[in-house]
Amino acid sequence: MTALLVNLTGITVIGLIIWWFWASNPKEKGTVNNGVVEVIVQDGVYTPATIEAQVSKPIVLRFIRRDPGPCAEKVIFTDLGLSADLPVEEPQEITVTPDKPGEYDFTCQMGMYRGVLIVK
Repeated sequence: MTALLVNLTGITVIGLIIWWFWASNPKEKGTVNNGVVEVIVQDGVYTPATIEAQVSKPIVLRFIRRDPGPCAEKVIFTDLGLSADLPVEEPQEITVTPDKPGEYDFTCQMGMYRGVLIVK
């Protein structure tokens, strides 16, 4: 009986970890203020994780890393060919001028922090 309880607890914890890092879909969208969106990097998430932009209009993403863990030290926009190191508590700005509509994922180097830039 104890082994069954331990196994069920382990499976539940694994499921929660998978959901948190890969299956959850944060709903908060970024607000553009004067062409700038501030993104907080903390506790395993980008806040906001969904950012909307317009084709051919530059947008500045200001990342503020509050998580000292090594996973949070870089942001990567694979489809846009962009990446940046994120020093702890120092704003790091990335200017993006998307040239076509679509969804562009951004992640940490391990793919655990996830966000999306939606270009319309």
